[in-house]
Amino acid sequence: MTKIICVRFRTAGKIYYFSPGELEIKKGDHVIVETARGVEYGKVVSDIREMPEEKVKEPLKKVKRIATPEDDETERKNRDKEKDAYLICLEKIHAHKLEMKLVEAEYTFDGNKLLFYFTADGRVDFRDLVKDLASVFRTRIELRQIGVRDETKITGGLGICGRVLCCHAYLSDFAPVSIKMAKEQNLSLNPAKISGVCGRLMCCLKNEEDTYEYLNKQLPALGDTVTTPEGLRGQVESVNVLRQLVKVIVDEGDEKEIREYPAKELRFRPRRPKGKKGGDHGKDLSENELKELEKLEKQEDGRSKLDDD
Repeated sequence: MTKIICVRFRTAGKIYYFSPGELEIKKGDHVIVETARGVEYGKVVSDIREMPEEKVKEPLKKVKRIATPEDDETERKNRDKEKDAYLICLEKIHAHKLEMKLVEAEYTFDGNKLLFYFTADGRVDFRDLVKDLASVFRTRIELRQIGVRDETKITGGLGICGRVLCCHAYLSDFAPVSIKMAKEQNLSLNPAKISGVCGRLMCCLKNEEDTYEYLNKQLPALGDTVTTPEGLRGQVESVNVLRQLVKVIVDEGDEKEIREYPAKELRFRPRRPKGKKGGDHGKDLSENELKELEKLEKQEDGRSKLDDD
């Protein structure tokens, strides 16, 4: 078993494993570590724990030290300098008339590199901009183009649930999200209702996918014929996935009646995979909404681009 701690860095948001060595480190501490980008200041997001050696990616770097008050002050000064760097970079972008949106400026802890994150519709020739910025800041300059998911991860905000966005709060990587997940959860396929702040499919569609897949296997599909405990045959009118309840239309003499049963009390064939009944999921959508839905599917870019180095 190997002792590890999890450290998170401010902009990238990704969580990395480090060896605590002989240091007494606890969750919430700030530490100084060495990464591919150089010396960095990170926050510990877990207490020291043990992990099987085969699950640890070598080499596991050691924490250099627990951050001192001097380190905290250095980090604070870097954050202040980043605000000025952001404004200066905005001016230079406008001066060079570049079609790009600046998202964030970030100094590495040792001040040897200044990174600017931006979004753009296509490739941007920023070579002259880099030269201009290098002459101003007298340090190594790196401009990094990121996706809209990464932009939202950095800037943060509140989701439609009223809570801090998952990507900003705790997600270290973006899992692929598909329209199939929304269908599995019986959600409206209106693009406005299943898109996040970033304009892509909501990451939380992935969170409950496994649970819904399991629960849906215990239920009949809408329109299926089932046999009730009384021996009556009826058609499924609606289902409550979480409560595992099914509303069935049955013939009661000359009239039809809707009755509700627990799914386990009904007899029916195993549920067919979703999507084999045709295009009924989108029948209530306008042509523009259908096009937007197709666009969302094509634009899905689940991979984070902040951590390529």
